[in-house]
Amino acid sequence: MKARNSLIRLRRFQVDEKRRQLAQIETMIAEFRRMATELDEQIVAEQNRTGITDITHFAYSTFAKAAMQRRDNLNASADDLKGQHEAAQDALAEAVEELKKIELMEERDQERSRHAAEMLDQEQMDEIAAQRAMR
Repeated sequence: MKARNSLIRLRRFQVDEKRRQLAQIETMIAEFRRMATELDEQIVAEQNRTGITDITHFAYSTFAKAAMQRRDNLNASADDLKGQHEAAQDALAEAVEELKKIELMEERDQERSRHAAEMLDQEQMDEIAAQRAMR
């Protein structure tokens, strides 16, 4: 039983760790998207300031070009993290499933132990009753 309790604690730790990893990936994706949105706003503001919106124009703002490149890189990174996010979700689901299996095994063992103890108590009560009936 002690080994199983240790295994349950280990599995719970693993589930918690997988949840933390998943939350961290979600936070990174959200942060990248937020930064990309800010860059979009800066690009529009720069285009409005210069009055040039045509990217191929010779006088197009180098700041706007650089911001576009950073925005595209952030979006690409967020898209790459989506694959990691899906893998982390799958790993979490698997860890939760393993934990549930072990917890169910522990519950069944405890139920068997309770049942055995109840049977022993009943046998003792029956024996006492039989001894009293003989008197």
